[in-house]
Amino acid sequence: MKSAEQIFKVSEALLEGHFKLSSGKHSDKYLQCALALQYPEQASYLGKALAEKFSGVPITAVISPAVGGLIIAHEVAAALGVRAIFGERVGGIMTLRRGFTIESSDSLLIVEDVITTGKSTMEIVNLVKSFNAVIAGIGCLANRSTAPLNLPCKPNALLHLKVQNWSPDDCPLCAAGHPLTVPGSRHMKQPDA
Repeated sequence: MKSAEQIFKVSEALLEGHFKLSSGKHSDKYLQCALALQYPEQASYLGKALAEKFSGVPITAVISPAVGGLIIAHEVAAALGVRAIFGERVGGIMTLRRGFTIESSDSLLIVEDVITTGKSTMEIVNLVKSFNAVIAGIGCLANRSTAPLNLPCKPNALLHLKVQNWSPDDCPLCAAGHPLTVPGSRHMKQPDA
């Protein structure tokens, strides 16, 4: 099997253009992990590769934010032989729904697709802490952060992307008039429930 980077390239998951990230920042590159994860064999391979980074760590469940982290978190959980749960934003607050539970005795691995600023990851950290459970670690397919992350532990990533991020006010692509694409799950219009 190919490396994570090769899988993303072959799947055309690493895009170039002008993108608004879930963090609100702008970038000239975007990793659309769903394009690689749509193939079960690749998703399974990536999940096993990420799970290996936590070999020997006591983990009772894997948790991710919906939507981007769902598939890879499920694959990591399958590789570790534990359950997979996810948090969802309700009224802008990350919460558990669908009957998911966390016990104080749980040791949870937080799994994301891509980490840029760590905002979604920190929302899951706070959710896990609200149940007095243990954070066993943080894993992601790709870490594209350019600044230190305010997380309780360093994320383990399959791929480290060196890309530029700009605030919208300082974005040279905006200044040059390049059209903006908004691919992230946090910006998708949510249907009325």
